[in-house]
Amino acid sequence: MSTTNGTSTPVATYTKKDFESGIDPRWCPGCGDYSIINQVQKTLPNVGVPRENIVFISGIGCSSRFPYYMNNYGMHTLHGRAPSFASGLKVSRPELMVWVVTGDGDALAIGGNHFIHAMRRNLDLKILLFNNRIYGLTKGQVSPTSELGKKTKSTPHGSPDYPFNPPALALGAGATFVARTVDIEGVHMGSVLKAAAEHKGSAFVEIYQNCPVFNDGAYTFMTEKAVKADAQLRMEHGKPLLFGKDNRKGIRFNPQSAELEMVTLGEGGVTEKDILVHDAKREDPTFAFMLANLNTKPGFPTPIGVLRDVRKPTADEITWQLIQAAKSKKGETPVQKLLSGGDTWEIK
Repeated sequence: MSTTNGTSTPVATYTKKDFESGIDPRWCPGCGDYSIINQVQKTLPNVGVPRENIVFISGIGCSSRFPYYMNNYGMHTLHGRAPSFASGLKVSRPELMVWVVTGDGDALAIGGNHFIHAMRRNLDLKILLFNNRIYGLTKGQVSPTSELGKKTKSTPHGSPDYPFNPPALALGAGATFVARTVDIEGVHMGSVLKAAAEHKGSAFVEIYQNCPVFNDGAYTFMTEKAVKADAQLRMEHGKPLLFGKDNRKGIRFNPQSAELEMVTLGEGGVTEKDILVHDAKREDPTFAFMLANLNTKPGFPTPIGVLRDVRKPTADEITWQLIQAAKSKKGETPVQKLLSGGDTWEIK
């Protein structure tokens, strides 16, 4: 059997095994990377793209071993430069589905500029950022997402730096798809990955990922069974932002303070009608940005799910429109016009 990818070209029917390279992944026992690659390999058979048209590009770090374990094309590139390689590939080969696998250090420290400009340009790339809040490959230094006061090998007395909030950074850079998920939430992660695959434009997914060796328990504040109901806000487009045991808590927008506030149904006359309905398709990213920063407020839950999912022309689409327009003009080619134009000078 086969499916089509929106054209008359048939696409083979794949299984998870078709995307396994046969090389056993080499991460530390208990690493969240195992869960992530498992969900990616489960997702790809359902994206409607031929396997030979799917590419994974990585930089440097534990996460960047990813392409070796995938049975499709891929490149293990330079530290922080994976978005640059991916950008060139996507613009030159727009038919490819290009994924970038990176970590909090690779993407947000040495690769910070490359990351924000990939988001700004709205290239059709899917960037997966494995966020373990530590430099794992180099054995435990503070990273750009490590919390304030974090004691590590490079900050033995505590980090004086405020951390990046990756989804907020992506939104600020103009990303058209921004989401967050957690390594141990397999079903949730699968749904987020599928949504990212279906998006046309800059897709950014932050994945909270545990490092059992150098930063074990980084996310237990929201993943432990005893606390997760109150600590996680599962966002779904078109549904009210409810959480907590029996969904009795919610997020409301206060027009007087222009802030999001946490309320409890039944208290002070609060009903479900007062709860903010999540709109991931909203063009204005203001509410998405407020939600991305929600967990920076003491006592508030951590949002997971899709924060933003809007469609805009991508840089690769616009580039090829310009190329086709230039080709359709008769007479001098753009290069000939440039060389024979009046904007020249003489060196004597």
